[in-house]
Amino acid sequence: MTAKKGDPLVEGFTPLLQSSHDLRMLWDQTLHWISINFLGIAIAATVGAIIIAALYGIRMLGLRLCRNDGMRGHWPAIIGRAVARTNLFFIVMLAARLVSGYARPPEAIDTTVRFLFTVAAAIQGAIWVRELIIGAVEQRAGSDEASTSLGSAVGIIRLLVSVICFAIAILLILDNMGVNTTGLVASLGVGGIAIGLAAQGVFSDLFAALSILFDKPFRRGDSIGWDQTTGTVEEIGLKTTRVRSVTGEEVVISNANLLNKEVRNLARLPRRRVVLAIGVIYQTSPETCRRIPEIVEEIVSGVEHAQLFRCGMTGFGASSLDFEVLVDVMSDEFAIFARARHEVCVGILERFAKEAIEFAYPTQTTFTAAPDGTMIMPYPDHAIVPVMPAEN
Repeated sequence: MTAKKGDPLVEGFTPLLQSSHDLRMLWDQTLHWISINFLGIAIAATVGAIIIAALYGIRMLGLRLCRNDGMRGHWPAIIGRAVARTNLFFIVMLAARLVSGYARPPEAIDTTVRFLFTVAAAIQGAIWVRELIIGAVEQRAGSDEASTSLGSAVGIIRLLVSVICFAIAILLILDNMGVNTTGLVASLGVGGIAIGLAAQGVFSDLFAALSILFDKPFRRGDSIGWDQTTGTVEEIGLKTTRVRSVTGEEVVISNANLLNKEVRNLARLPRRRVVLAIGVIYQTSPETCRRIPEIVEEIVSGVEHAQLFRCGMTGFGASSLDFEVLVDVMSDEFAIFARARHEVCVGILERFAKEAIEFAYPTQTTFTAAPDGTMIMPYPDHAIVPVMPAEN
């Protein structure tokens, strides 16, 4: 039985026969190339081995840098971690690409080496860029992610950076293979815009969390204040920040809304200032008024962590001679500030009582006049004159 052209059985085996023929031709070309370029191939293999050993040594050096506890969180450790992630397949293909021109391989082998090098370089480049970006983010956030309470945000950054880097690497590989990636890129762009519009509120809070991560306006444990709220930051999440207010309740506010407000970070005060308004009665003598700043300075000097900034008379009130006292408490801890303020207030109260200096309180004195216009105080005893009803 003779197979004829057009027979389905023959047509089905044609691709296999063609592949077998191509492999046989490649094998023959390889043997011929080795037979006539043996010395060049040996030199190229030696140089390639040296290159591989050198690159592997650099990889081990990077591994040592990223394991050094003293360099952790610094750029040498970040670069070392990226170098340590160098793939052995990339090292081999880089060495093969560098020496392939000297060995003058057949076109089929050279094309295969170029293609494999392109794949390895694209993937390795994505790995390097990913490690450098994530290392920079972790350096900015701090080596201990728990201290910023934004470990989940850093995890999201890792995922996004990984997806973007490897997506670009795949597109580069497909483009080098001759695939038209224009439509794919356009589809990814349209899909990204649609997702962004659908979840713009979530992304707004997410990017606000990343702003807190990079800009560090406050950390967990800091005392902050905005509007009429003051409290301690307990947790900074991807969408919300939780603050324990001074009155005890937990205040939950979205990250975007919080950053749009004027936030006061009370934990970064090198000192806290006490502002006291004191009023003494008008009967206080001028000599005593001159001594009040000295008295207050003596009181403040005896209080721990307290330092008098200014004390003086500020004006004449409706029922008091007004003084202003400014005291700096040299600590950023609110407990120390409150204790020092208490001691200063009690000290002023005790000393003024000892000096017979009276505090003023809202009073009103009424002066009356006699029928002849003479000012009298108080009223003398007068007979009550009955009021006659009006005549109709």
